[in-house]
Amino acid sequence: MNLQSLDILYEDTHILVCIKPSGTATQSRSIKSPDMESILKNHIAKSTACKNFFANSFAKEPYLAVIHRLDQPVQGIMVFAKTPFAAKELSRQLQTDNFGKYYRALVSCKPSKASDTLEDYMRKNKKDNVSRICQKETPGAKLARLSYRTVPKSEQYFMSGLSELDIHLHTGRHHQIRVQLANIGCPVVGDTKYNPQSAETSGWQELKLCSYRLEFTHPKTKKPMSFSLI
Repeated sequence: MNLQSLDILYEDTHILVCIKPSGTATQSRSIKSPDMESILKNHIAKSTACKNFFANSFAKEPYLAVIHRLDQPVQGIMVFAKTPFAAKELSRQLQTDNFGKYYRALVSCKPSKASDTLEDYMRKNKKDNVSRICQKETPGAKLARLSYRTVPKSEQYFMSGLSELDIHLHTGRHHQIRVQLANIGCPVVGDTKYNPQSAETSGWQELKLCSYRLEFTHPKTKKPMSFSLI
């Protein structure tokens, strides 16, 4: 991904909303693979440089704060803060569940319930970069909560035995959706970490998980903001 392929949905002096493509990391320590943070900083720096050229001044390194993350193979909508004030306010919304994060997932099996709320405790294994369901008392355990409902099947999904889920993510744990859905026997299609069927298939696979809608309050104007790919 580069500046030419950057898909920005909204931008002002406080926030930037864009679509992260599958395969691009939100943040990365590797300089070999560009991530969303570095790409967007370059975009802001380029825009600022044009303005400063006419103002006959020098551009400073742009400020950009990551508010929430998407796994590298997951595509979808993200919002970034362009000022410390915006970062603080958006982070507060994220912590108080006033931040609407909605996903669509294609899963291998039909859930036992058409809609449900899943609450589990999860623990991340940093060495293997995987997360697992655990007991509440487990050291490092964190509460994970999401709600889902099944989406009416299209003919192709009905024939293949797959199910599509509309998911409201209430917490933001590492690999949360993928782990919790796998735990109820409905792993995400193309998930080589948590879907046994996908793990046994050789070659590149597309993870069928997308952050399709994002809702929050603008940190400065207090205007309700909503962005959707559907």
